[in-house]
Formats: sequence, C-alpha cells, structure tokens
Amino acid sequence: MSHFSQIKTQIRNVESLKDALSELGLDWKQGLREVRGYRGQKHNAEITIEQDNGYDIGFRWNGQEYELVADLQYWQQNLTVEGFLRKVTQRYAYHTVVKETARAGFQVAEQQKNEDGSIRLLVQRWSS
Repeated sequence: MSHFSQIKTQIRNVESLKDALSELGLDWKQGLREVRGYRGQKHNAEITIEQDNGYDIGFRWNGQEYELVADLQYWQQNLTVEGFLRKVTQRYAYHTVVKETARAGFQVAEQQKNEDGSIRLLVQRWSS
C-alpha cells in the first residue's frame, strides 16, 4: 500500500524556491492545491508539480519550512528523491544568497562551478 511521505527541508523562502524550480525546468504551480496520491489520497501544498502519471509532488509550509510531500511509490522524475532534493536545495541556496547579498548592496563578481558540483561565489560591494 502506498502513502504520502513528508520530507523535511531547510527551504523557508518561497521566492527562492520558485526560482530554483524554474531554473531546473520544472513546471510548478503556486497556490493552495491538492497533491494527488494513491487511491485518491490528497494532501494540500502551496507549490505543486504535476507528473505525467497523475501523481503530484508538492512543497507544503509546515510552519517552519517547506517540506516535500509526495507519494514516493509513484515518483516519476529523472533523479531519485534524494538527488532531486539535492538539486533543488542547491539552487534554492544559490538564489537565497544572491538575493540577500544584493539586498545588502553586494553583487556577484565571480561564479565558479567546482568539480564536486558545489558553487563558489565571490561577491563585492563598492563603497564611495
């Protein structure tokens, strides 16, 4: 029997989450929607990704962070759940850092993708 799983994340900023999902080429929808699971089971989520098989992936606010909600038996992505979350989390962190540093008056001066997949950012701020 299949059931929904809720996977905790460190994702708290919905704008950076949306940017990350868009950058990864995922077609997502915002607004309280139902995530469809096995035998008509449903959970509400603020961000949903519809899969071709009729079962959805969602990100639901639990009061502290957005957790991934899905019926994992019907996972239909190119990556494993762990790989998917790793990619989303990396792009989320990137967008969060860029936005927060820009808010503080910094801009990205250099960006480097390392062999291990990590990203190195150099930010700078000019003062007068």
